[in-house]
Amino acid sequence: MTQTLLKAENLCTWFDVRRGIFSKPIYVKAVDNVNFELKEEEAISLVGESGSGKTTLGKTLLRLYRPTSGRIIYNGTDITNVPYNRLRWYRREAQIIYQDPFSSIAPFFTIYKTLEEPLIINKIGDSNERSEMIYRALEAVKLTPVEVFASKYPHMLSGGQRQRVVIARALIMQPKYIVADEPVTMLDASVRVEILYLLRELQQKYKISFIYITHDLATSRYFSEKVAIMYAGRIVESGDVDDVIQKPLHPYTQALLEGIPDPDPENRKVLRKVPTGEPPSLIYPPPGCRFHPRCPYAMDVCKEKVPELRELKNGHAAACHYAEVFLK
Repeated sequence: MTQTLLKAENLCTWFDVRRGIFSKPIYVKAVDNVNFELKEEEAISLVGESGSGKTTLGKTLLRLYRPTSGRIIYNGTDITNVPYNRLRWYRREAQIIYQDPFSSIAPFFTIYKTLEEPLIINKIGDSNERSEMIYRALEAVKLTPVEVFASKYPHMLSGGQRQRVVIARALIMQPKYIVADEPVTMLDASVRVEILYLLRELQQKYKISFIYITHDLATSRYFSEKVAIMYAGRIVESGDVDDVIQKPLHPYTQALLEGIPDPDPENRKVLRKVPTGEPPSLIYPPPGCRFHPRCPYAMDVCKEKVPELRELKNGHAAACHYAEVFLK
């Protein structure tokens, strides 16, 4: 049975935004009471609008942000409050691919130097061994001939090629899991599919667990086995990706599906039921269900009581008071 690699328990990440020295603390509740689990060799998509807390959750799991409360368990070890200077071992096993390939690589480093730097910092191998690892990583992300690409600078590469370098930099550390933070958002449409297929191929070949952060629910179906839908700092639905897409149990997930472009021109004539309004303030979130101001099914209980994320069918869970209605 597949082992749990990473687990978050009641995780909160709040940011203090007080406006003066003597003012009362005001918090942005970017991640608020989230429970999350990632198994070995598993790919999970975190899906939601901008500002839903996806990236903050990913960076908190990587311990780039210190959680306000809750616990992070990695491979059976509680790393929630481990000091940063004692987490180097974790930095090797948990990597990130950033959204913007143009700003995530030092412009004055060659590609060889970019890939060599983490190996030097972590004291991995001698110069010959590092060269072999660098060329192997470039070959894995299909930047060939490797000798030519290794000597280039970032400005000499296209956006897709730069993102392949970022992937190679994460891969070269032989991590156990990778957080891919919207890795194709800033690329041309024709390149996005190539990068997603490459990531999926590498995930299966090297048996790496992936957390794929995206606002595009359509791509998650082709990349991950499971999906977690985030809204206003909380996970509102989770389960196998096919179950969630084919039978969504939360109105917000239904809204995300309605927003996916349809290539059939006949279907475009049908008026879509996309909720109006904007996501709520994470400083002053609404009481009860945070989606209720935009929800077409909202009742009085939705405005008063916070719905629990509860399993309804075969690992498919939803935080909605009326989720059973959508099961029918």
